[in-house]
Amino acid sequence: MAALIALNVNGLAVQVSVAPSTPLLLVLRNDLGLNGPKYGCGLAECGACAVLVGDTAVRSCTVPVGAITGRPVTTLEGLGTPQHPHPVQAAFIANNAAQCGYCINGMIVAAVALLRSNSSPDETAIRTALRHHLCRCGTHLEILAAVREAALATSKVAVANVEEAAS
Repeated sequence: MAALIALNVNGLAVQVSVAPSTPLLLVLRNDLGLNGPKYGCGLAECGACAVLVGDTAVRSCTVPVGAITGRPVTTLEGLGTPQHPHPVQAAFIANNAAQCGYCINGMIVAAVALLRSNSSPDETAIRTALRHHLCRCGTHLEILAAVREAALATSKVAVANVEEAAS
């Protein structure tokens, strides 16, 4: 049975009329026209559908839309723009970390979630954050390099903000 569900997606308040059990991925793609999250497996196994709910990366293919009411959702489209990409997006571009591009949404979202919780992750933390995101094209080395570069850029910004606040 459909219900009117209020969401905050990419900083915008939206309402959709769907069953609360509808997967968030379907609402994002079909009702809101956001194509960043991809349908990969439908079983929360591949990571292509990852979005941020708050600061946590979640698999939107298995999260019922009714479970995230009132919590901010950020998709790839909400991170940056082509003119001003998010530092993680910029690092992925600079490192040519995409081949077919299908997994990149989930990889970027997972990297953003990691850097929000740990601005200076070591190699083990990066690999752990990405371990359940599948890339079938084999750009793993470029993806890892992109996350390392984004972490460096993020930590430099954090240091600059602390220094500015102190002065």
